[in-house]
Amino acid sequence: MAAHPNILLVEGESDQAFFMGLCSALGLATTVKVAPPRALQPAAYNTKQGVFNYLPTLLKQLNDGGLVRLGVVVDADSPPNGGFPRTQALATQTLTGFGYTLKAAQPAGLVYAHHDGLADVGVWVMPDNQAPGMLEDWARQCLHPQEHALFAHACSALQALPEPPKFSPLQRSKAEVATWLAWQKRPGHGLDSAVREGLLDTGSHGYLQLVAWLNQIFRA
Repeated sequence: MAAHPNILLVEGESDQAFFMGLCSALGLATTVKVAPPRALQPAAYNTKQGVFNYLPTLLKQLNDGGLVRLGVVVDADSPPNGGFPRTQALATQTLTGFGYTLKAAQPAGLVYAHHDGLADVGVWVMPDNQAPGMLEDWARQCLHPQEHALFAHACSALQALPEPPKFSPLQRSKAEVATWLAWQKRPGHGLDSAVREGLLDTGSHGYLQLVAWLNQIFRA
């Protein structure tokens, strides 16, 4: 049985830290447990596939009343092994097997209703339930206007590397965000510090959409 009635399942520890910070800012920290698979089951894996492997366990807990509300956040990643359509299909396939039907889709997040009246299950595919990418791509879209110049400089610094970067092109947004964060008041902190330190534009479209989805799943 779940140790907490409301769970937000995420891919890994960095995602956990970010969403714990966001839930705290929204007043959801006392009612929502943010956790990657391994925090709930030591034998599980903190990966996107690990999330979908563990999801049936939580769906069973919803069915037997051990869990009340459930949200899932995963990265779309990029084709051919990722991308939004493939990720949405995987989520829908898993949830359909437990009596859920997709009732609302992008860009406000995926929301699945249960035929027996259980609470809706939400799935957010980073960055925006449409494009390929990850949490860092969402953050790029939600920067506070005062951070635009510094972030552009971080991107330029990566472009000016004297030799080809060691990271893959698919990881460029991670490198750009990490470089930008390294130039903040507290270098070495993750994206959770962007929430605490006001580095994100809380009025931006992407931020408001994600907040609306969280509220819909955990406050409805």
